[in-house]
Amino acid sequence: MSLTSILSAEAIDNAVKECQAPDSFCYKKFFKLCGLSSKTPQEIKNVFQILDEDNSGYIEESELKFFLQRFVPSARTLTDAEAKSFISAADDDNDGRIGAEGWCLISLNVHMSSAKLYTRRLKAQKEFNSFYQVLNY
Repeated sequence: MSLTSILSAEAIDNAVKECQAPDSFCYKKFFKLCGLSSKTPQEIKNVFQILDEDNSGYIEESELKFFLQRFVPSARTLTDAEAKSFISAADDDNDGRIGAEGWCLISLNVHMSSAKLYTRRLKAQKEFNSFYQVLNY
C-alpha cells in the first residue's frame, strides 16, 4: 500500500509545496491540504502504518523528521522544532513518540483546539471505561 492509494498525488504535492521553507510546517494545515483530515479512521490508520517505517506501532522522532519525504521523496526534512511540536500535539502519554491512537485523534480533529481535544479524549475514555465495566459484569 502506498500513500497515493489513499491520498491524491496532486493534494500531496500541494501540501508539501506549502511547507517548503524551514519552520513552516503545520500539521493541521498539511492534513487539510493533503486530504488526510477528511479520510475514514481506517484510511488514517493505514497512513499511520505506512509512516511507521520500523513497524513498532509508533512514529518516533527519527521517523518524523523524514515525514515530508515519505510523501514526496525530494521534500525537505522537518526541523527539530517542527518534529518536537508535531510529536507534542499527538503524544498522549509523553513518551516522545506518536501512537496510532494519537495519530488518529489529531488527524480527525485538526479543526479542534487542544482544550477541546483533551475534553473529547477524557469523554471517550470515560465512555470506554463504562462500556468495559458493563462487559465485565
